[in-house]
Amino acid sequence: MSRSIAEASPNCWKNVRLIATDMDGTLTREGKFTAELLQSLEKIAQTEIDVIIVTGRSAGWVEAVAHYLPVQGAIAENGGLFYDNQFLTSRLTTAIDNIDLHRQRLAQTFQLLQSKFPHLKESRDNRFRLTDWTFDVAELTTTELELIDNICQQEGWSFTYSTVQCHIKPLGQDKAIALKSVLSQYFPQLQSTQVVTVGDSPNDESLFEASQFPFSVGVANVLHYREQLQHQPTYVTSKAEVEGFRELVELICQQI
Repeated sequence: MSRSIAEASPNCWKNVRLIATDMDGTLTREGKFTAELLQSLEKIAQTEIDVIIVTGRSAGWVEAVAHYLPVQGAIAENGGLFYDNQFLTSRLTTAIDNIDLHRQRLAQTFQLLQSKFPHLKESRDNRFRLTDWTFDVAELTTTELELIDNICQQEGWSFTYSTVQCHIKPLGQDKAIALKSVLSQYFPQLQSTQVVTVGDSPNDESLFEASQFPFSVGVANVLHYREQLQHQPTYVTSKAEVEGFRELVELICQQI
């Protein structure tokens, strides 16, 4: 059961050294970045705290976003790859032997889903992806999402969704697994208690698993998915979307 972020102990955030945050619905307001977000990121950049974006967005989108925002890097495609802003390089975090063949198999699964759900529409950014396949989540019911999940599992894939998209992805590919890989390689000095994970929707659920990341935060709009989440964030902000993220940033900056 999540607690209000106001109930966190007075020194809860004093040891934080890295914020791993979702993007859409967490760093945005109605799908857009705001001037206030940039102010908060600049404020963090002036401390000893690093920021990594952990998003379901495509490889193409993430390279641009990570380059222009004051962050250390970004994990894209729900754990499929990592873009390192320091050395301007990217690497797959999911092992894929043949990208072309991999995408053909993903396309076949999407075609199977379309045969059962004709209204499914491929996402506009799907062409820029390497590891997963996406289609619009709009107007899909909870029942339909559950059926799609079952079909993907039968075809040997995993499935998740966010406020924006549905994702067909390799088994074992999720945000938490990729984040732990990035932390071990690029931030080996950090303990899990020095990392805060932030999100707002079902594709962030692995970041809320307390045994992996004890300090997780959901911005207030995560409460829309309370019934769908097996792992709940430790804390929930009082404000939604980017205002909730900024609420967290202010609390952290007050304690460092």
